[in-house]
Amino acid sequence: MSCADKRSPNPPIGYACDCKLPPAQQIDLVAEFHVNRIRPSRIAYRLGIDLAQVEAWLSGEEDSYHFQDLIRRHRRRKYQMQLRRAEKFRGQQAYEMRLAAERDLAQQYSQ
Repeated sequence: MSCADKRSPNPPIGYACDCKLPPAQQIDLVAEFHVNRIRPSRIAYRLGIDLAQVEAWLSGEEDSYHFQDLIRRHRRRKYQMQLRRAEKFRGQQAYEMRLAAERDLAQQYSQ
């Protein structure tokens, strides 16, 4: 972290809002945030979900099949959104955007 950047990298421990979302929506949002490469501590802080619960879903300790299905669904959705964004451009820029989307998808599946 540079001297000019005064932001803390993670929220303080125990500092989060209370989550008022139903469990099905919680797991869906955790999967979506994970696909978008948001850190587990940040997910827990933003949603107000216990960090241990977020890490349990990410590690596959709880709701493994359902969570992996949500991950696949959000990856496909992100890929489709990237392709639709690339359709607005022409030529080399569109090609590079599609290539970046394919690389991103391949990288996420290799993790």
